[in-house]
Amino acid sequence: MKLLCDFLLSPNCRLETLRLRNSWLSEISCASLSSTLKSNPSHLRELDLIGNKLKDSDMKLLCDLKESPHCRLETLRWKD
Repeated sequence: MKLLCDFLLSPNCRLETLRLRNSWLSEISCASLSSTLKSNPSHLRELDLIGNKLKDSDMKLLCDLKESPHCRLETLRWKD
């Protein structure tokens, strides 16, 4: 996750879709990803986390981020 977050923080990152299906993400991974996207609003418009055994509480930070006016994230999937 650290390498991915470093990549998303890069000013050269133009990634618009990120699919992390069935990746065994943890609460810490979600927090890191949310923090990264909050620190550097990227071009990311779609984030797909389906298949990860995340609780609704794990996803709260990412859901809140989606509502931020500085975030370009339009689609967030985490439930099958």
